[in-house]
Amino acid sequence: MILDLIASGLVFSSIIVLGSIGLSLIYSIADFANFAHGDTMTVGAYSALVTFGAVGGLGGSLLGLPYGFFVALAVGIAAAAVVAVITEKVVYAGLDIGSIGLLITSIGIAFIYRAVIQLRFGAGFTRYDIQVLRPIDALVPYGVRVTLHDVAIVGSAVVLVTGLHVLLQYTDLGRKMRAMADNPELARVSGIRTDRVKLWTWVIGAGLAGAGGVFLGLFSRLVPRMGFNLLLIIFAAVILGGIGSVYGAMLGGFLIGMINQLTPALSELGSLLPLVPDAWGIPIGIEYADALAFVIMVLVLLVRPNGIAGEAT
Repeated sequence: MILDLIASGLVFSSIIVLGSIGLSLIYSIADFANFAHGDTMTVGAYSALVTFGAVGGLGGSLLGLPYGFFVALAVGIAAAAVVAVITEKVVYAGLDIGSIGLLITSIGIAFIYRAVIQLRFGAGFTRYDIQVLRPIDALVPYGVRVTLHDVAIVGSAVVLVTGLHVLLQYTDLGRKMRAMADNPELARVSGIRTDRVKLWTWVIGAGLAGAGGVFLGLFSRLVPRMGFNLLLIIFAAVILGGIGSVYGAMLGGFLIGMINQLTPALSELGSLLPLVPDAWGIPIGIEYADALAFVIMVLVLLVRPNGIAGEAT
């Protein structure tokens, strides 16, 4: 059981990490908590759904997924980025109302995104037209019931996160993004074209959110509230890791995702830990996983008020 929960935690963490990085990136540059971020994930998921309906028959497959799904993934990423950039240019950039005002505005933007999706697709759930796979046979004897689709989610997330790390550490754009996140005024007087850096930050942050949304739809199902339902968990991950820190968001996303999926194991702690009676455990189910994640976040913040990675980017 515990190995299966750990495997599920890795898959769920991959989705949370992608959402957390995007939210932290946008916060570090735009300087406000974007409550439309969860619904940006939904935009990516539904854009991929439409695209997959058109190109799903593309021949061949990889890790149990048709090639058309990866085309749909790319379109989902691009659509989320385009919608976020248009929102930034049309709405946020023209407002001079401070961080709190932008935060409240982003809540309204989230409602608009969701309403548009609901008008087109309805309030019910749907799924990608992809065959459901059986668990990988070689792992079943160990109690691990993951599918090739789960492997694809984790592998794709690792590729995207590694690509972001390379961009931040080894490219001119990444250095400018880090400089602007550390001190926007100093970056501006140093000659950095901050408007262009800010634009790319929206593209990358929203694009990663779009990827997270596509994988969330593959992991469970698509519903107009899917991104909003996950938003508070993503905020918990970003705050736990250290708001404004990209690498902290990665760590926070991983921890929150694992805690979420490992919650059922608490009821069987006695059988998992040495020197503890077998009957001992904390009777708590998966329905309390989100609350537990927030409890742990608060406990960590009591010790480290700036989160695990502080303000470092």
